[in-house]
Amino acid sequence: MTVKTAISIEESLYRQAEKLAEEMAVSRSQVFAIALQTFLRQRQNQTLLQRLNEAYAEPDTASEKKLRRAWRRKHRGAVTGEW
Repeated sequence: MTVKTAISIEESLYRQAEKLAEEMAVSRSQVFAIALQTFLRQRQNQTLLQRLNEAYAEPDTASEKKLRRAWRRKHRGAVTGEW
């Protein structure tokens, strides 16, 4: 289902969208829809990155440090001699 909407943008941006739509052989509406989808995906990625950074900002517990050391040893053993 599609919804019709009206937006106001600068004339130069409108001309660029018109040109891009012509180059891509799609409608102007499709150009705006693609742009919005891209923007929303970037915002979601930024939000996820922020949440991950917040989660990992807390100092590691002693058990997490121990686990990380063990994984490093295991990884080193797995890749030793591969290059």
